[in-house]
Amino acid sequence: MTKCTQQCAHQGGLAGAEIAIQANHHAWRKQWRERAPQAARRYRVGQVQGEAGLVIIRTMHERGSQTGGDDEVNGQIDHAAMVNRIRDWGRELGFASIGISGVDVAATAGRLARWIELGRHGEMDYMAKHVALRAAPQDLLSGVRSVISARLPYWPDACDAEQVLADRSRAYVSRYALGRDYHKTVRSRLRKLAEHLRAAAGALGQPMTYRVFSDSAPVLETEFAQQSGLAWRGKHTLSLTREGSWHFLGEIYTTLPLPPDQPAKEHCGDCRRCLDACPTAAIVAPYEVDARLCISYLTIELHGAIPVALRPLIGNRIYGCDDCQLCCPWNRFARIGDCDFAVRNGLDAAPLPTLFAWSEAEFNARLAGSAIRRIGHLRWLRNLAVALGNAPGSPEVIAALRGRQDDPSALLREHVAWALAQHAA
Repeated sequence: MTKCTQQCAHQGGLAGAEIAIQANHHAWRKQWRERAPQAARRYRVGQVQGEAGLVIIRTMHERGSQTGGDDEVNGQIDHAAMVNRIRDWGRELGFASIGISGVDVAATAGRLARWIELGRHGEMDYMAKHVALRAAPQDLLSGVRSVISARLPYWPDACDAEQVLADRSRAYVSRYALGRDYHKTVRSRLRKLAEHLRAAAGALGQPMTYRVFSDSAPVLETEFAQQSGLAWRGKHTLSLTREGSWHFLGEIYTTLPLPPDQPAKEHCGDCRRCLDACPTAAIVAPYEVDARLCISYLTIELHGAIPVALRPLIGNRIYGCDDCQLCCPWNRFARIGDCDFAVRNGLDAAPLPTLFAWSEAEFNARLAGSAIRRIGHLRWLRNLAVALGNAPGSPEVIAALRGRQDDPSALLREHVAWALAQHAA
C-alpha cells in the first residue's frame, strides 16, 4: 500500500475569514522547492576569516556602484538591499519565507505572565523560570536590534493522519516528529544564513554578532513571526499562514539594524474548529491553551502519571496531538515539507504492540536523531500503555500488556494495570 498523501479534515469553507485561492493551485506543490533564478546575479567569490574559521562569501554585485554595489549607498550599508539578500539566502537553504522584526515583545510578555500565574504551564517549570528572559531579547544577545524569523514546512508524505487516528490498533505520532529532529535542521540552516550575513556585513565594514534559536531558548517565536509578517497566531495559539500551520519557526537575533516587515494580519475570522476539535478541551478560549489538558503536554512534557480521567481521551496518540491542525481549513493549502522530515521507522502508522515491544536499546537506536528520543524509553512505554488500554481488545494487545505488568518501574506498572483493567471491563 502506498503512503497516502495529505487530505483535509474539513472540505468546507472558512466561516467569516479570507482564503486566497490561486488558479491552478496544484502547480505550486511542484514549484515550491524551486529556488529563485540566479542567472541575473554574478558574484565574485572572496574569502574572509570568520570566527568559526574560513568561510566562503559572496561579495559585491559586479553591477554595483563605485561605493560598493547594491548593499552600499554613499558609503553606508543599504539595509533594505541586505534584507533582499537575506531572503535569497533563506530560499537557497530551503526556508519557505523570511521576515524581519524589531525586538519589542512587551505586550505578549504580559499575556505570558498571566498564563503562568494561572498555572496553565503545568509542570513546565522552565516556562516560569525564564518568563522575564523571554521579554528581554537584549539579555540573550547584547545590542540586539533586529530579529530574522524563518519558516520551514514539515508536512510529510505519510499515511493519512485521520485514518491512523481512527484505527485504534495503530500508534499516532504527531506529524512533526516522524522524521529528523527539527531543532538540528533549523538551527544548522540558520547558522549558515547568519554566517552569510555576517560575512557580507563585515565586508562592508559593519561587524555584527548574532544568536540562532529554534524552540531552544526563551524566545517568543510566534510573536516574532507575527511581527515580521511571517504568520499570525491562530486560535489554537500556533503560528498560522495561508499555507497552513505545518511548519517550524526559527530566529536569528542580530545587532544589525534591519528594516522591519509589516506585521501579519489575522485571518481566522469567526472560525472555531480548532476549539471544537480538541479531544480534551485544552483550548479553553480563543488564543488560550491550558497545557495541563493538552495531549501534547501529557505525552511529551509531563514526567509523571497521566491523569486517569484524561487517559481515555488520549486514544492512540502516543506522542503529541495534531487534531487542532488537522481540522484547520488553511491546512488544505499545506505543502509537502522538507525532506529532512520524511517518515522514519514506519512511525506514521505503526502497530501499538510492535512499538511497546522495543527495548530501551532499540528505542535509543531507532530514534537516534529524532525529537521523540528526548522523552526517554519509560515515558514512551507509559504513553503506549495508555494507547493499548484504549485499543480494541485482542490477544496480541493483552499479551503485550501482560508482558510488562511486572516492570521495575512503578509508573509503568500502574499504567499497564489501568490498561488491562479497561479490557477486563
